[in-house]
Amino acid sequence: MSIAYPNAPVATGIRSRFCDNGNGLIMHYLEAGRQEPDRPLVLLLHGFPELAYSWRKVMVPLAEAGFHVVAPDQRGYGRTLGWDPRFDGDLASYRVLNLVRDVLGLMQTLGYAEAEAVIGHDFGAMVAAWAGLLRPDVFKRCALMSAPFAGPPSVAPKAPGQDVHVALAALERPRKHYQWYYSTKLANQDMWGAKQGVHAFLRAYFHHKSADWKGNKPHPLEAWTAVELAKLPTYYVMDLGETMPETVAHEMPSAAEIAACGWLPEDELAVYAAEYQRNGFQGGLEWYRCRTTGRFDAELQVFGGRTIDIPTIFVSGASDWGVHQTPGAFDAMQTRACSDFQGAHLLEGAGHWVQQEQAERVTGLLRNFIANA
Repeated sequence: MSIAYPNAPVATGIRSRFCDNGNGLIMHYLEAGRQEPDRPLVLLLHGFPELAYSWRKVMVPLAEAGFHVVAPDQRGYGRTLGWDPRFDGDLASYRVLNLVRDVLGLMQTLGYAEAEAVIGHDFGAMVAAWAGLLRPDVFKRCALMSAPFAGPPSVAPKAPGQDVHVALAALERPRKHYQWYYSTKLANQDMWGAKQGVHAFLRAYFHHKSADWKGNKPHPLEAWTAVELAKLPTYYVMDLGETMPETVAHEMPSAAEIAACGWLPEDELAVYAAEYQRNGFQGGLEWYRCRTTGRFDAELQVFGGRTIDIPTIFVSGASDWGVHQTPGAFDAMQTRACSDFQGAHLLEGAGHWVQQEQAERVTGLLRNFIANA
């Protein structure tokens, strides 16, 4: 069996496929297990800066549990074709409702009317959450990783307050929020043209957000204020004058640390680096622009007050600041956004890349959840 990423290490039991999703994409997806009448579908949705390849460690164990496991390169990523790579291109194609439509189209092409579970990590968790909220008739269960879902935005006007970005820039140590940096025209070129090279940039980025970086000691923040947000590590709230490659370069792991990184050895990191060197980062960055511009909030406000009503769990690393980067979201997910919330699992020995850092424990949680929810 082979996968479409050139020079990827052999991934026994995983193969690449391509299909037309009926929504403008020729989707590349990784597959484990066969499509058979008694083998339910499980969908795995990746985040940024990742690929379908991010699920390589859990796909075969899930397939061995009796599932047909499918992990696509989502719009803007990897080997999937048909997405707009331009900063000034079709931003609307990256809005969340269209991302859910991408997933539904993939399922339709594969011949599935329902999925046993939709599982998302990071930005993929956003798509999984909205899929579960909008189509409980299609998705039977939902697992979210590393990015809590606080529910749809409200139609109620926001109370006026200080511009947090102005306040961040005015701090004694001037700062800026990474999502708004990622929404600038310069961000793609900063990362694509990183002085240290894409491979070294991604090594530092993955390390900095993992449990291997001992500075990751997350805790809840009190409010969406500059003083509170400034408590976040610099990969989330950056120094004002630095790019992301410059930010993470300060925490570049040593050669010994790289050699000891069993969850992301150099040959596996090279798969990510090759794809981002080929495509750049703009496709994934468009997802951030949809969020920060607020351009598509109105269509999401239509669903204000709706909840995810299918069984839902949350899984993340105990060292993952993503759990708390949006103040209140972790609590809102558990108490308001999900009517059948079945538990939050924060795994020791994992940071943001939980399904890679603690693959065996994540697989066990998912298998148990699907079997018993």
